[in-house]
Amino acid sequence: MPDVPPRAALEAASRLAIDALLGGAPALLALADRLVAAGHEVALVGGSVRDAILRPQAPGDLDLATSARPDEVLAALAGWADATWDVGIAFGTVGARRDGQQYEITTYRADAYDRATRKPEVTYGDSLLEDLRRRDFTINAMAVTLPDRTLVDPFDGLVDLAALRLRTPATPEESFADDPLRMMRAARFAAQLQVSVAPEVRAAMTAMAERITMVSAERVRDELSKLLLADRPRPGIELLVESGLADHVLPELPALRLEIDEHHRHKDVYEHSLIVLEQAIELERAHEPTSGADLVLRLAALLHDIGKPRTRRFERGGRVSFHHHEVVGAKLARKRLAALRYPNAVVDDVAMLVELHLRFHGYGSGEWTDAAVRRYVRDAQEQLVRLHKLTRADCTTRNARKAAALRRTYDDLERRIGELAAAEELAAIRPDLDGNAIMAVLGIAPGREVGEAYRWLLERRLDEGPLGPERAEAELRAWWAQRTTAD
Repeated sequence: MPDVPPRAALEAASRLAIDALLGGAPALLALADRLVAAGHEVALVGGSVRDAILRPQAPGDLDLATSARPDEVLAALAGWADATWDVGIAFGTVGARRDGQQYEITTYRADAYDRATRKPEVTYGDSLLEDLRRRDFTINAMAVTLPDRTLVDPFDGLVDLAALRLRTPATPEESFADDPLRMMRAARFAAQLQVSVAPEVRAAMTAMAERITMVSAERVRDELSKLLLADRPRPGIELLVESGLADHVLPELPALRLEIDEHHRHKDVYEHSLIVLEQAIELERAHEPTSGADLVLRLAALLHDIGKPRTRRFERGGRVSFHHHEVVGAKLARKRLAALRYPNAVVDDVAMLVELHLRFHGYGSGEWTDAAVRRYVRDAQEQLVRLHKLTRADCTTRNARKAAALRRTYDDLERRIGELAAAEELAAIRPDLDGNAIMAVLGIAPGREVGEAYRWLLERRLDEGPLGPERAEAELRAWWAQRTTAD
């Protein structure tokens, strides 16, 4: 935990940061003037204040809290906003945009929760203090009143922010009972902000982990994705596992802790998976088109070995095998991500990568034929760049000589792919004859036999490379004659 300066020094630094933010936001101050002139209170709140103090930079969306009711907010926005929207108005939130900057303006809240269903009964509050007390963590329970720019910090969020510590304004039990998703959010902030979770918060998360099952899969998914897309997601993942939240959200992950990796180079497969994730993140920017934070790659890296618990076998000599764990893992990944309501495209891409992550190791120490290279590219399809990164990240051996050999072998594979791609258009491997040409050559109508002939030609294309129309036609006729005679 970092050394925390005296509060007076923290407040002085925070005033400078807030002044810098507001100095570049004249439109925000104009909106505040409108609300105050109409007799309302207004304050900058939540993550907007936290981020301005923690890492001053161009602001993201700005969050405001106000005593004005939603209809009064809409009246103040008239003539000021370029656009407004009211999709959150049932919860007291009005959205607005001005000069490309987005704002969310929410009426003070004093919600009461049904703790059996976790559905809030939206009631408006009368004070900023009451509004701040119902927020998730102290670092998000700070406000700056406008236009006078007074810092309001009733729960010592400023000190917690300086200490990189996560606490709740109310007791953590009360906070998590109000909204169990806050437990996931704690793990997300542990990753995003690299904060430590206060012991009482961690204890409450552990005791109340099962309550996360009350939250919709979509909300859980969104928090998990934000966690994984952090620069350093490992602390958040470890908190999910250690608190027991992962047992309900992603149970395949904690199950890996008991599975000893077959190479005996890591504490367990769980630790190996975290290392692979970290190494995949380092490789994200290595190649286009996935040159930024890549959710599909990160999910695949984290989940690539989840089939091992189901496939573990003890062999003679003390060896442990996990035959076909990539196939089983792909099925498990597909089922879990679908349950979390990830889009079908994400589910399909992650499952494909998990299934293919061992394909490279199936070709020995580099004796790749042209046919094998073509099939590798064909099977990876649009996920080839991600598969390159995942395969490289999956090398976590501590044996420097072995690691270097694997890198050289994969370097050679990528070189071979590049050479064949330039010569044969590998990105779009197709037979030399399409369906219409096949029907014309063989004199057959559309049907199952056309598909069978197409697949046969595709296998010839993968084995031999481009045949050319004349040779393809001759070989197709010979195959058809042999097939017909056999029938």
